[in-house]
Parts: sequence; structure tokens; C-alpha cells
Amino acid sequence: MTDITSIFSFKSLAAGALALLASACSTYDRDNFPKASDFPIHGIDVSKYQGDIDWNAVKASGVRFAWIRATEGGDNADEKFMQNWQGAKAAGIPHGAYHFVYWCRSPMEQINWFKAHAPVEEDSLPPVLDVELTPGSKSCPRVLNMEQVHSEMREMLNEMERYYGKRPVIYSTVDFHQGILDGDYFTEYPMWVRSTKYYPTVKYKQRRWTFWQYQSDAYIPGIVGKVDRNAFFGTEQQWQAFMQGNK
Repeated sequence: MTDITSIFSFKSLAAGALALLASACSTYDRDNFPKASDFPIHGIDVSKYQGDIDWNAVKASGVRFAWIRATEGGDNADEKFMQNWQGAKAAGIPHGAYHFVYWCRSPMEQINWFKAHAPVEEDSLPPVLDVELTPGSKSCPRVLNMEQVHSEMREMLNEMERYYGKRPVIYSTVDFHQGILDGDYFTEYPMWVRSTKYYPTVKYKQRRWTFWQYQSDAYIPGIVGKVDRNAFFGTEQQWQAFMQGNK
């Protein structure tokens, strides 16, 4: 896969941005990082909570990609998934499916459920494994152990890659990353990080990321209500290479 981590060459960033980033990374200066608007490729992630979406209006607004919630656990399927999947595809928006992990179901049970709902399509984005802490869950009071979670994640990621033929993306929240992923773990996978207040490096330190969920309350034409917005870590050319590498 093309290395998409060597960016900041695109025109919207200042000429000295690379040096500035290196300085900021060493000090974690929250005021000196690039802004989400400095990146040229932006997308959204959606689920049933966005209701009926006008995907042509979404495309016309400049949205370049969409992650679509397919499943959760081993028995919960998003009722709007196929409608969203087909709508995004018809509108010409690159799209991929994500699975929200429920830590009280077995790895293979969950991925088999995901496979039963998310189609295998050559031109889709890679599948996403959404891993988060759920301390408020009444039905899953499990306390997560790092080594056990890593083993279960690898089992799910390996089966996703085998079945879909594409290296999966890992989505993580700040608290999950700090408690489970912080360190030299899963660096071979593209990472999609959530950080709505700060540039990812502030919270994720040296973790290399591919997608950044930077806003949870965006308004996009074609969608009633709020939606998450995401940025791709790269140039237009790198985005095209990313998509070509996943066909």
C-alpha cells in the first residue's frame, strides 16, 4: 500500500508546515498543529441515526467518502445500512462498511455477522473494525484486558482481510487507544482516530493515522441533523493511490 504518512506537501498548508509539525510533535503545542480544514479530502460516517439521506446532495456538497455502519456485535444490524450503501454507490461516493465491536460476543461470531451484511465489492473502501470502551453497557460488564483484546482484535482483523481482500481500518476513540492500543501495536493497519477538540497528535502522540474524525456535529446538505466529519491524511494524489490500492 502507498505510504500516506508523508504529507503536508499540499498547497493549502503553509510552506513551513513540515518544520512546524515536527516542532509541535516534540512539544505537543496544541496551538501549532494543522487544522482539519488544511486537509483536502473530507468525508462522513453515518448510521441509521442520520435517517433517510439524499446522497446526491451529499456528493454535491463536496463529501469525498463515507463510512457506513453495518453491524454491532453478533445480532445487531443497522436497519439503514443497505439503503445507505446503495445510495452512496449510486451517487459515486467511495464508501466502506464498519462493524462496532461488542466485547461480550466471540470474535468469529461478530465477523461472521458482519460478513453476512456487508457486501464484497471491488471498488469499496476497506472494512472498518470500530473498537471502543463501553463502561456504561448494562449487558456487557466485561473489564477489558489488553492482551486478550489484542488477540480478539487480531482474529477479527485477519478474518476481515481474508474475506474482503483488503487490509482493514481500525477506528479508535481516545480512551480506548490510551488504555488498549497505546504503544507499538497494530501499526500495520490504517488507523482512524476520533479527536474532536485537538489535532490527533495531542491525544494519540506518535500514532500514525489515516483518517481523523474531527467533528461530531456537522451539518451536511442531504442529511437532516448532525453528522460526523472526517479528514484523510494525505494529498489528492495520495487519496487516489489509497483507493487504487484497495481495489
